[in-house]
Amino acid sequence: MTDTAAQTETTDRFKNAFRLHPAGVALVSGVAPDGPVGLTLSSVASVSAEPPVLSFSVTRATGSAGGILGAPSFVVHFLTSGQREVAEAFARTGAPRFTDAQGWETLPTGEPYLPSAAVALRCVAREVHPVGPSNLILADVLEVLPGADGAAPLLYQDRRFLSWDSVVEL
Repeated sequence: MTDTAAQTETTDRFKNAFRLHPAGVALVSGVAPDGPVGLTLSSVASVSAEPPVLSFSVTRATGSAGGILGAPSFVVHFLTSGQREVAEAFARTGAPRFTDAQGWETLPTGEPYLPSAAVALRCVAREVHPVGPSNLILADVLEVLPGADGAAPLLYQDRRFLSWDSVVEL
């Protein structure tokens, strides 16, 4: 097997492994020079509690991801199982975003804010690390905004959104 074929096989197996790994769904929103931007994420992770730092990745530095990278601050919302349509809208190019029906508000600091999320974290980028075609963002958490208390989280696995209620507790 050639090095290129082996790398392709490893890449395909890596993608398949992460398709099977369930993740919580988040939505990041901010204000770019052209207006509000947002996108759905499944890569949010806690990095440090002191200082509070989180990470996420985006696959390119253009479009909504580029807008978030260029925003002075942004809000990471942890979505609930009742917010599947919002997650889908921000995962698809051209879908309606920031609509009144979705329940958006604006924080005093200017960022779009979804108060119906389980929790929202207002952040600023600390570091951006290019990795292949993606960017890994480390972000300082400036403020934690409580949301829908006790709401079940929205999950993502194998290219599907799942309700916490559909997961069997062991």
